[in-house]
Amino acid sequence: MTAPPWRGCSRASTPGAGEVPLQSVEALVDPVTDAAVRREWQLLAEAGLPSQAAHQGDTNVPHVTLSAAVAVPAVVDDGLGPALTQALGDGPVPARLGPLVVLGGARLVLARLLVPSAGLLHLHATVAAAMAGAPEVTGQVAVGRWVPHLTLGRGLGAGQVERAIALLREAAHADGAHDGRDAHDGAVVEVRRWDPDARRVWPVWTAAGIPTMGP
Repeated sequence: MTAPPWRGCSRASTPGAGEVPLQSVEALVDPVTDAAVRREWQLLAEAGLPSQAAHQGDTNVPHVTLSAAVAVPAVVDDGLGPALTQALGDGPVPARLGPLVVLGGARLVLARLLVPSAGLLHLHATVAAAMAGAPEVTGQVAVGRWVPHLTLGRGLGAGQVERAIALLREAAHADGAHDGRDAHDGAVVEVRRWDPDARRVWPVWTAAGIPTMGP
């Protein structure tokens, strides 16, 4: 599946010359979905292809960027948790891991789509409303433009994308899936804040009874 040209979730992940790393709000997924994505990271890495597995930091976990901005004022940070608790309660947000997606732009990104269910869209809209007071929220996470995805690898060339898709579909066949596009039910179980300046993450909402996957 190919999405319209898009330059990724935030400059915090791929900063360039003169760019300001973006503060972000990120969703973490349940352990089964997390493990499925990590397995694909490893398959890409073993094949010598760009992979998120190359990033060894403790904060590097499969995640979906919900919002990103140049800065997050304290009043906005303080409001995120209460807004999410009021909107979501303490139950996990159902989310389905969907097909492979290629996000375009100056660099190609290979990812797994997270199917935009009503619950997931409600989560995103809640975060978008809470982040309205943050300066320069990136347009890619605006309601109506957001593409929920879990990144597998960044900076792929067209030939590498072709190889990566073939590899992941072959692995899915071996596991008994049809063609690598089969969705499976999962959930968002935590929302965290990422501060790239301090290299720090912290949870702002966690579903009850689900172990956190953040540090």
